[in-house]
Amino acid sequence: MSAFVYIVECRDGTFYTGWTNDLEKRLAAHNDGSGAKYTRGRGPVKLVYSEECASKGAALSRELAIKRLDRGGKLQLITGKITVRL
Repeated sequence: MSAFVYIVECRDGTFYTGWTNDLEKRLAAHNDGSGAKYTRGRGPVKLVYSEECASKGAALSRELAIKRLDRGGKLQLITGKITVRL
């Protein structure tokens, strides 16, 4: 089963990084207020980056690596300026 790691941009300009097995469903959950606590009240959110991973474990590892990036690093990832695996 594949999984996805993703970054959404919230209405206030902040980023939220997460993982899911169903990207469309998860984005809908963020936008209807039933997603992550962080995104509640910051919606609507906009998908700015996603990446398919081979497994849940791989997605969780990738999510952690992305969460460790500062905002500049996340912007570089989103714009494609970071091409090396984190």
